[in-house]
Parts: sequence; C-alpha cells; structure tokens
Amino acid sequence: MKILKFTIPLLFFTSTILQGYAQNRKPNVIVILTDDMGFSDIGTFGGKFVPTPNIDALAKNGLKLTQYYSGAPICSPSRASILTGMYPGRWNFATYLDNKKHNKNAEQADFLDPNAPSIGKVFKSAGYATGHFGKWHMGGGRDVKNAPGFEKYGFDAHASTYESPDPDPLLTATNWIWSDKDSIKRWDRTKYFVDQTLKFVKENKGRPSFVNLWPDDVHTPWVPKADDSYTGNFPMGQEDEAAFKLVLKEFDVQIGRLVAGLEQIGELDNTIIIFTSDNGPLPSFRGSRSGGLRGSKLSLYEGGTRMPFIITWPGKIPAGKIDNVSEVNAIDLLPSLAKMAGIKLPAGYKGDGLDRSAVLTGKSSLREKAMFWEYGRNNIAYKYPKPIDKSPNLAVRSGQWKLLMNSDGTDVQLYNIVKDKNETTNLNKDNIAVTNKLKQELNDWWKSLPRLKH
Repeated sequence: MKILKFTIPLLFFTSTILQGYAQNRKPNVIVILTDDMGFSDIGTFGGKFVPTPNIDALAKNGLKLTQYYSGAPICSPSRASILTGMYPGRWNFATYLDNKKHNKNAEQADFLDPNAPSIGKVFKSAGYATGHFGKWHMGGGRDVKNAPGFEKYGFDAHASTYESPDPDPLLTATNWIWSDKDSIKRWDRTKYFVDQTLKFVKENKGRPSFVNLWPDDVHTPWVPKADDSYTGNFPMGQEDEAAFKLVLKEFDVQIGRLVAGLEQIGELDNTIIIFTSDNGPLPSFRGSRSGGLRGSKLSLYEGGTRMPFIITWPGKIPAGKIDNVSEVNAIDLLPSLAKMAGIKLPAGYKGDGLDRSAVLTGKSSLREKAMFWEYGRNNIAYKYPKPIDKSPNLAVRSGQWKLLMNSDGTDVQLYNIVKDKNETTNLNKDNIAVTNKLKQELNDWWKSLPRLKH
C-alpha cells in the first residue's frame, strides 16, 4: 500500500512534466515550395487534371488561404522574398538568375548577399536544426563560381540542384539542370528531397527542425516515369499535358509520403507544414492551371503571383478552414513563422513583411499594408508570356484595389481585385483619386529600390 501511495503521485508528477514539455516544445517547420504550380493545379483549389488526395488532405486538416501572394512572378526573386522577408528588389533580385551576362543585362546581382536576413539564420539562432532540400536558385551554377555556400544563409544541411553553390552529384551527372544520366532520375527527385527531409527530422529528433523542402516539380521539363500510360519521349513531350498530369500525380504521392513519414517518426503533431508555390504556371494550358485568373508565370496579373496556400499544425490550426478574406504575402512568412515558434527576430531586423501569425492560425483579417511587385526592368533579359498579354512592370495591391503601371508612368490599370479577381475591367478613369494615390505609392516604392552598378 505504501508503494502504491508513493507511485501514484510520482506518475502524476511525471505526467505533468511530460505534458509541460510537450506544450513548451518548439514546433518543427517545413516550408514546401512547389515550383511553377498554378493556382488551380490541385484538387482543393479547383484542379481537374488528376486527383491530388494527399495535398487535399493537408487542406482538410488545416487552413487554406485563397488570397496568398508570392513575392514575384518568377523563381529567384520569389525565393529571396521568402528567405529574407523583404522585397527581392532590395537585394537586387528582379528575375531568374542565369550567367553573369544575363544577370548584368537584367540589372541584378549574381547571388543573394550573404549579409541579407535569412529565415534559416533566424531559426538556427533559436536552436533549430536547419536544412534546405531542393531547388535554391539564389546563386550558383553556370559561370557564377563564387556564390556563398548554404551555411552562409544559416543552413546546417542541404541537398540541392544545379542552380546552387553546391549541387548534389546524384542530381547533376552532366553539370546541368537535369540529365537522363543522373543517378536520381527526374521523376524521382521529389521523392529524394522528401527522403532527405524525413531523414533530417529523424536525425534531429528531440531538437526542433526548420526545413525548406523546395522540389523542382512541377517545373518543366515534365519527365514522368515510363509506363503504359505515357508514350512521350524526351525531348518531345516535355511540355505535354499528359506528361504534366503524371508528374503532378507522382508529386501528390510524395507529399503523402512526407506526412506519413512524419507521423511514423512521431513528429507530425508538432510540425507546421506550409504548402505553396513560387510563382504561376507555364505553360498554363489556355489558362486552365490558374483557375481563370489572368496571366501566368512572368506576369504581374493574378495568375503570376496569386498562389495556392495551405498550412497545417494539428491542434493549433483549425481543420478544414477556408480563408477567402485575408491577404498574405510571401514576405510575411518569416515574421509570422518566427512568432508561431516563439522566436524573437534579430535586433535591427527591418523586414517588409507583417506578422500574420493570427491569420495563419485561423483568425481572418485584412492586411493593413500595401503589397508591391516588379517584373520587367527592360526588354533585354526578361521573358514574357505567349500569347502576349504582357502586364505592366510594376504593381501594387492595397485593400480591394490593385494598380499596375509601367515604371515610366504609362499603361495604368486599376482593378477592384475583390470583385474582379480576373482583372477584366480597368477602372482607372472612374476612380481618379484612388488611381493617383496608388500611382504615387507605387512610384515612391520603385524609387526606393537600390540600383545595381556592375
């Protein structure tokens, strides 16, 4: 009886300690940044290409935002906006990085300044294990041999593609973006990056992990695993809709493997998962990949920057909630995720993003700060959608209004983006006061960006 009396309080004490530990544990964070995924590629956002049950399950178990925006309509600046929480133009990123000649013509840097703020540094300084698995495209590759390594941006571990300072040899047999000679075949790349993520989280169990899981699916070329349902052969068929469907189907399978793997490790309930895309789709198959939104990758119309967005955190984020009201931008992720993880931002950090952690945990609210974009500083190093529906090269959204114009003040377009998300009716002449106000704000923002001197 004495032993029993002693044991019961001890068990209660131990249980209380474990509960307290569970409540005070910092969450793992995994940011899945899909490459070139359209707003409506996946089922839960209206996609009709192939079933995407595993990605849809994330939405059923978490929160879906329908007014989330990337930082740019193309990869390198979009990625820089997530990493830094700042407009990419502040770090001289304006389009995709290529060779030095292209970068000079594009009036941009060859790589992201290692002194820039980094979400990797923020989480690493708070005791997190940090990993980057997938595409980088913020420096390295081609003739850029002096790009800083991943550790300069706060990452402990990495496995990346050709467009990085340290390409994984299993993915770069021919020193190029991809090859049929690669040990990890094109159709198995997402699987490989998911494997690396799960391995990293498992190896650091007991310590919180922050992971960028940035696959290069569903970017072209689409090279599905050969089977009876696909008869295309590279280089023919790399942009076929049939090939896209098979790549998307396999991509969904791998997201399912990620979730199942986290559950098996015992970390799913303590993991924040974000699923989104870096920019709009190309090709867009007659606009069908953007859910009717105007534009695509390479465009400042909604199809280039409005992205699918899902966030899950079991027990902390309402399951099955859809937020059609809150505007969130990629630059908001750094301060928001830091707040959700209980991390203080570095002293002196001056990001452009807002703390939208309340929105990301289910409390809708309008954004109290305008959002700005640029794409197309000149006609030398910038590509535009075909058939041509070229947007102006600057854009701002403030509340219900979105204004686009060229940096020389021409081609002014104003849309009530809440009522007209497909940008069909230019209202600039009917709302002169709004037009002039947003033109001034956009012009001031544009002039505030640094100009690189090569």
